[in-house]
Amino acid sequence: MKNIFPFRTKVSRLDRENLLRQNALVIWFTGLSGSGKSTLAVQLEARLHQRGFITYLLDGDIVRSGLCSDLGFDDKSREENIRRIGEIARLFLDTGVITLVSFISPFKKERELARRLAGADSFVEIFVDCPIEVCEQRDVKGLYKRARAGEIANFTGINSPYEIPENPDLSLRSDQLSIQDCLDALLDLLLKRIERKPVEN
Repeated sequence: MKNIFPFRTKVSRLDRENLLRQNALVIWFTGLSGSGKSTLAVQLEARLHQRGFITYLLDGDIVRSGLCSDLGFDDKSREENIRRIGEIARLFLDTGVITLVSFISPFKKERELARRLAGADSFVEIFVDCPIEVCEQRDVKGLYKRARAGEIANFTGINSPYEIPENPDLSLRSDQLSIQDCLDALLDLLLKRIERKPVEN
């Protein structure tokens, strides 16, 4: 873009990671509405916090009510929604913070964009896999019922597609595994990547 001149600060991401004694990551939860993304992200953040890690959680409903309140749910708006979240996650990554992102993010190309923004080594894709029938049974918000009644357009899984991740870093069958089993699998995958040994002077 014209007349835009990014500059480098004197404090790098590495400096911040050393200070926080952790390796920053973007942990991206994707799956249908009702699959358990937010539940797992909230529980995982709590577990990481208990272990002394600095985290932040970006959740779809919260972001939609503020930063992305101007966007609809057509394909173009969904793309812009994920682009904005990817950019925010990238900024959090630069602060050295472990960032958990919980969004349906139904399209492969948007998830790939988020991965590119974060950098492949700093991006972890978690597919919360759950049959739509189970998601509908869990639907305390009544969104699936309204979508099937034609009251909600472009609802993922009903009248808008969800592109299943081909090679997620971790796939969790939330209809078959307990929350504890899912958390154990997440921590087993993530802890070795985010733990950082104290820097020697």
